[in-house]
Amino acid sequence: MKPPRLATLLLLAAAAGLVPAGAQEAEPQPTVIESEGPMTMVSTDTETTVTHSRNVIVTGTNLRITCDHLEYVVLRKGDPAATIGKMDKFRSLVATGNVRIVQGDREAACGRAEVRPREDKIVLTDNPVVVSHDEGFRGAGETIVIHRGERRVEILQPRLVGPPIKDLGFDPKKPANPPPEAPKQP
Repeated sequence: MKPPRLATLLLLAAAAGLVPAGAQEAEPQPTVIESEGPMTMVSTDTETTVTHSRNVIVTGTNLRITCDHLEYVVLRKGDPAATIGKMDKFRSLVATGNVRIVQGDREAACGRAEVRPREDKIVLTDNPVVVSHDEGFRGAGETIVIHRGERRVEILQPRLVGPPIKDLGFDPKKPANPPPEAPKQP
């Protein structure tokens, strides 16, 4: 099923919110949204809400998102009486159900991903996990907040798995060093 052109243009702005500042730049690709379920658009005088359901796939520049349900909101400008108003700024994107976000060697999986462009952050909930394949890092927790452009991630109730650390134990063949002497009182 080919996505409507308007929906593709709307999500182009949404996808930009997921790409961290300073990421390796790739050749810009059109953003494509496909789903097995219907697409619904509902507009007010100030915004348009678009929903997709059943096996949603979003592909774009260095980005692939899959989920069960996708909803995004775009602010409108121009004639408020127009059936399909002129799109202005992307307000939010919420992906739910089996969410998987892949960008280069990084991957996130969760039950809910909320993109908040005005706050420059992405909030992952419902068993979120982030993986950096090239660094061998995996982080999980109750909530994961990714701060766009800051190289900062907050994990509530974290469980981290990283690459092995060199054995910091002792060599049984080496004699033990005596403990350092305590400083003498004057």
